Amino acid sequence: MNEADRQVLRRYGCGWPVDIGSGGLSDVCEYQVVGAQDRAKGNANLAYVLSADPCGRCLIVNNVHFRRESGLRTRTGSSVDCERLQRRFHLLHFVVEVECDLTAKQMVQALVELAQRDHSALDCCVVVILSHGCQASHLQFPGAVYGTDGCPVSVERIVNIFNGTGCPSLRGKPKLFFIQACGGEQKDHGFEVASTFPEGQTPDSDPEPDATPFQEGPGTVDQPDAMSSLPTPSDILVSYSTFPGFVSWRDTKSGSWYIETLDSVFEQWAHCEDLQTLLLRVANAVSVKGIYKQIPGCFNFLRKKLFFKT
Repeated sequence: MNEADRQVLRRYGCGWPVDIGSGGLSDVCEYQVVGAQDRAKGNANLAYVLSADPCGRCLIVNNVHFRRESGLRTRTGSSVDCERLQRRFHLLHFVVEVECDLTAKQMVQALVELAQRDHSALDCCVVVILSHGCQASHLQFPGAVYGTDGCPVSVERIVNIFNGTGCPSLRGKPKLFFIQACGGEQKDHGFEVASTFPEGQTPDSDPEPDATPFQEGPGTVDQPDAMSSLPTPSDILVSYSTFPGFVSWRDTKSGSWYIETLDSVFEQWAHCEDLQTLLLRVANAVSVKGIYKQIPGCFNFLRKKLFFKT
């Protein structure tokens, strides 16, 4: 049994299983977990209702090639991530749109256009950003992502485009942001624990970081609005590929650790588990990869559980 399974057991009050078999949840406890999830799904006070079909729009911004003057390297392997998520969110009943190699200005424009659409007949909205990233000053959400021109767009600005003023037809509906980019330049060497790799399995090889130095200067960073004008970030979840301040690893052949794991976990568990539990599984699986370490995390301002439509 892995730590993600233990988290599920604790979350739903299950007793410890007698026989864990191949390492997953036991049959003894499985019905308790599924029963609790089903009860939450059927209660509009506990879970968002995702009954529309399609249930929402999903925009994927995939920045792979950067201008030479930006000093940013080509993000080899990112197209694998993009294809995975395009397929995954289509299977989860989203209308998926992909924008590739956008400058910072074009990124903001694409996000504003999405926010200004009529979402009144839909139940959810998803934004995925695949790019280089860096640290940035913030009040609510840390980090920034780079356009292909080397100019950063803060995650805070991206999220606030979808607030109640800018996107009134998504008020009270979940808005999900998945950020595959570095949160900084630190490399996490981890700390020593007993090995959790199955016999014969070796850590992933050939990883690249999505980090790049961030130089603040006049005109390079959007100043946050005054505190009193910032919206309350309700019905928002921002999932980061890595802890703020640290690099996020991407394999040049198989794509990023975070997106590869996110896709795999959604494939196996999205039919029966809520989003928070799915992200726990992702964090646990990514944390044991590689020589350098990485752990995803999220800022969760959802008011209810979210179960994808499968």
